[in-house]
Amino acid sequence: MSEQQHVEFGWFLPTTGDGEYVGIPPQRPASPEYLTEIAKAAEHAGYEFVLIPTGGDCWDGFVVGSWIAAHTSKLKSLVALRPGLITPVLAARNAATLDQMTGGRTMFNVVTGHYPQDLKACGDPLYDQHDARYERTLEFVKVVKGVWEAGDAKDGGFNFEGKHYLIEGGSCQPPVLQQPHPPIYFGGSSVAGKKTAALTADVYLMWAEPLQWIRSQIEEMKDYLQELEREQGIKRTLRYGMRAQVVVRETEEEAWAAAWKLLSKADPELIQSREKLHAKTDAVGQNRQMDLYHQSIQDDYVIAPNMWAGLSAIRGGGAVAFVGTAKQIADRIFEFVDLGVTSFILSGYPHLEEAEISGRLLMPVLKQKMAERGLVKQD
Repeated sequence: MSEQQHVEFGWFLPTTGDGEYVGIPPQRPASPEYLTEIAKAAEHAGYEFVLIPTGGDCWDGFVVGSWIAAHTSKLKSLVALRPGLITPVLAARNAATLDQMTGGRTMFNVVTGHYPQDLKACGDPLYDQHDARYERTLEFVKVVKGVWEAGDAKDGGFNFEGKHYLIEGGSCQPPVLQQPHPPIYFGGSSVAGKKTAALTADVYLMWAEPLQWIRSQIEEMKDYLQELEREQGIKRTLRYGMRAQVVVRETEEEAWAAAWKLLSKADPELIQSREKLHAKTDAVGQNRQMDLYHQSIQDDYVIAPNMWAGLSAIRGGGAVAFVGTAKQIADRIFEFVDLGVTSFILSGYPHLEEAEISGRLLMPVLKQKMAERGLVKQD
């Protein structure tokens, strides 16, 4: 990295349930009690935040985030939200309310959405218009930030006229607690996604891929940032984040056995149906994940040292896993830190036990490495 930055680690909150195996229906349904257990385990393990997902059958992120804040002391919530499911002014007000209610323990992950079937099921009229969804997302974030800045609208509020939104006198009460605003995380591997991120994001999120693939994505983002400054006079900087699974054990043999166990009860018909679902997406990031999966079949889905794509056919999104001992995984993670990645969102099945295991084995090694490099956050 060109400069010393704090490296943060978050955990995933499975609001659709989970279990010891993937490729079969969740063995543990989501419940307030189970999600609380996971959140508390993540906080105890040393994770700074939990990602609360959106889309599909996910529980409402704002409600879950409020619940989690009430049952933890320091843990932050990274609440995912989709522009196609909520108006930007309402999103801004909900977000500001959560920011105030949690004492600033709130961040937001804006998700454009990529499965046409899911988008249609939620009533998104842009379900089959990839670039238009990113165009709308750009307007959405502009309105959210504009309303946050306008506050109580004493000066006339925020006005905006775009292709997708018309706002007159937009206001936000309560005001956001964090200044200038809560952090916004955003991902998108297409040209439209990257250009939207360059204009709107604080943290650009990527799904785990081999080092060279991630290096190329970061270089592309830097090119778009330079283009933005050159052509529009807008100077922005980004942090970079990565979403990955993790299977850490005392020995590498135990870790690989645990990884393959996850697939040991997978239903072949479900795998085929999921592959067909992934094939229908217009998301470049998901297609990249499936490319890794298919390219690595002959290598037992090993795509790089201690990196495994075995879950990609079943689990959409960030399915690539770090597999190995704590030292091996920490070494791999810090190879990405050296590229400039400073935010890692990890998860494992089942999320409760894997939060505890990673907290006991992996997090102490990561914290030691951060301390050695001066990457520990100063309170």
